[in-house]
This record gives sequence, C-alpha cells and structure tokens, in this order.
Amino acid sequence: MRVVIAEDDALLREGLSLLLKSEGFDVIAAVDNAVDFLSVLDDADAAVLDVRMPPTFTNEGLLAAREARRRRPGFPVLVLSAYVEDRYAGDLLSEGAAGLGYLLKERVGKVAEFTDTLRRVAGGATVMDPEVISQLMSRRGASDPISTLTPREREVLGLMAEGLDNLSIGARLVVTETAVSKHIGNIFQKLQLSAMDRGHRRVLAVLAYLRS
Repeated sequence: MRVVIAEDDALLREGLSLLLKSEGFDVIAAVDNAVDFLSVLDDADAAVLDVRMPPTFTNEGLLAAREARRRRPGFPVLVLSAYVEDRYAGDLLSEGAAGLGYLLKERVGKVAEFTDTLRRVAGGATVMDPEVISQLMSRRGASDPISTLTPREREVLGLMAEGLDNLSIGARLVVTETAVSKHIGNIFQKLQLSAMDRGHRRVLAVLAYLRS
C-alpha cells in the first residue's frame, strides 16, 4: 500500500515513516504542509495527516483531507490529532465517511492497533478514536436512552463506533460473538437504531445518534 504522510513535526513525521515502512507500507512521501501533500496525492493509495499544520496550525490538515476527497472521492484518509476535537470528526463525517479515520496521536505508539486502523480505513472502513466516542456519549442528558445502556453495552457501543466487527469486539472484551450480537441487539433496540444497519452503515448510524 502506497501511503503519504503529512505532519509538520519533523520527529513524529520521521517516526511515522519508519514505523509504516517497518510494517510493510510503501511511504511514497512524508511532507510538512498541505500544499505538498496535495501535490503527491495522485500517487498514493491512502494518507495519514495531522489536523493542525502550517501556516495557521488550526485545521489545515482537515481542509486538505476534504480537498483530497473532493479530487479523489472515497480516498482513504487517517487524520491524527493531539487532542480530542470532535467537531473536526464531525466535519470529516459530514461529506461522506467511507474510508475515514480519526485518531489521537497517542494511539500511534500502539503499533499493531495503529497499522490495523490504517489498513481498515484503506479498505473503506470508518474508524473513530474511542476518546471521541466517550466524549460524545458523556454529553448526552440523563433522560437520554444512552443512560439506559448497561456498562457492557456502552463498551460495545464504543467499539462499534471504532468500526470493529462482532468477532473483533468479542476478542477485545473476551466474550463470545453470540454475546456481542445480543448486546448489539439490545443497543439498537434501546437507541431505536435500525437492526438492518451492518458494517460501515452500522458505524454511521451510531455516530449519527451520538452527534444528534
């Protein structure tokens, strides 16, 4: 897989490049700004980029991600952020979410999870950082159906929003796939989500509910 990295911090940029190369990715470019990122876009299969880049260090990476997907609809992008900024996650999702990921930079240190996320995003999955999901859930009012979920169901809901399938959720929580299916059925019933939602659509349904 050919990957382009856009990160203004030289140390992290080099670290990401070495990490991905060691895991079998072909890093075709590692740049420090959005303009250079967009100039090499046509040669890449996926991108990893920071939300904040020069010149203003606000949302240049987000704008570059949106422009990349305007030029190449569905182009896989994994956005990294130093902080939980769920408004950026919402902006990313607003124009189509297939092949999109949003992670905190601290997740990069968990190499297996990070590279797995990049591969899933490149395959068209939607992956949200668990901290973003946690904040969205915590903002719901006491009378909201979220409050009716059991602690286990909340765990399952968060992992669903990370884009994990039932088997992966079961492995993460050390429960059977059957138990996961039962929890998901309860969640969908309590939140009045369509039981027909599966895979990528399931993630979008959960995120739409949490952001509503």
